[in-house]
Amino acid sequence: MALRRITAALAALALAGGPALADETCQSPYLPKLAGQEDYVYVWTLGIEGVGDGSDKLVTVRTNPSSPHYGKVVHSLSVGGRHEAHHAGLTDDRQYLWAGGLDDSRIDIFDVGSDPAQPTLWKTITDFEEETGGVVGPHTFYAIPGRMLISSLSNTKDRGGKTALVEYANDGTYIRTIWMPEGAEYGYDVRVNAHLNRMLTSAFTGHENYMRKLSDLLGDADAMKKFGNTVVVWDFHARKPLQTLDVPGAALEIRWALNPIHEYAFTSTALTSKLWGVFRKPDGSFEAVDLIDIGDPAKVPLPVDISLSADDSTLFVSSFMDGTVRVYDVREPRRPKLIHEEKIGSQVNMVSQSWDGKRIYIASSLLASWDGTSGDDPQFLKAFTWDGKTLTPTFEIDFRKEGLGRPHIMRFGQHGLMARAAVTGDARGRDH
Repeated sequence: MALRRITAALAALALAGGPALADETCQSPYLPKLAGQEDYVYVWTLGIEGVGDGSDKLVTVRTNPSSPHYGKVVHSLSVGGRHEAHHAGLTDDRQYLWAGGLDDSRIDIFDVGSDPAQPTLWKTITDFEEETGGVVGPHTFYAIPGRMLISSLSNTKDRGGKTALVEYANDGTYIRTIWMPEGAEYGYDVRVNAHLNRMLTSAFTGHENYMRKLSDLLGDADAMKKFGNTVVVWDFHARKPLQTLDVPGAALEIRWALNPIHEYAFTSTALTSKLWGVFRKPDGSFEAVDLIDIGDPAKVPLPVDISLSADDSTLFVSSFMDGTVRVYDVREPRRPKLIHEEKIGSQVNMVSQSWDGKRIYIASSLLASWDGTSGDDPQFLKAFTWDGKTLTPTFEIDFRKEGLGRPHIMRFGQHGLMARAAVTGDARGRDH
């Protein structure tokens, strides 16, 4: 315990006094950080019939202000067809970006390391459901040493919420399937705290629900009962579930605190519009705590993404239905305070911030059948600077006008190799 505390303190000093790092926060602790200004944002984008080529694609946006192409699309790579493009994640060497489709479980693996300005399609996995024993809807792609850990949403048997975690080697070779525990069968996000050897998974809903129109789904009382209400605490190295925490209302994204002396995580619930904390107790177990309402829960703002600053002081929360980003002061994690609220558009989804906290990127699309529920269906990537009080727009790309589709998740890229490993706790090689 003493050694871990010393290591954590050194890491905290690195956070405070080390060279400025500008990578995206909230990534795997096994993923090296980029030093300095991000050069690119890769946007995994769902095609729209009749817009451009209509296919899912990886869109590369130049984001270094020193470039004459700043704020412009510099590359677009279509994969053919629409597969409900959703989430994507980098391998632990940052060479490849794995990107999945929630409908047919297709996974496209892009080489983003050889030429960061012009990624290429390296490999496609089309037999995910067969190889994994019936898992459907790969969601989070999370780098662990030499492997990609994938959380999923559904199964082939009934297309409901029972699902699993899946592991592949970085070369695309299937390794194993770990089904979610009894009483907590639903899945969504997966996040690891390497210092504690703890992993958290959250819970959403199955294919039969997420491929329906949201307006129809909200009016179906039986379907609305088929959402997850749990967060599971795991022994990460053993991949063994230890606790099932009651978190009603479909907990989505999970964000561990980045300072290793902070032993807690945040999540938000889509259906009940609440911010929750998952806190480590003195005996080593965890508790889930309902912290604060996000907007007016009666209006179902549908919080969908959260982004925690590198110093654990500020939490961005985006809500889909009201198109709003709210910013909370979470220096006292059990007592968050709303410090900024701003409507970004008629709908918003993913929010990503740079490691130095100065740049914020926001994308508009959630799911093809859910977009436009408010009556308007804008598709955009918007960039802002953040000074601790105000979001100032820097550029905007209208993806529909550009013939690109529905922008979803964003990942950062940079010319050359990483200059420095993650100060958040580089535990590479400790997994098995």
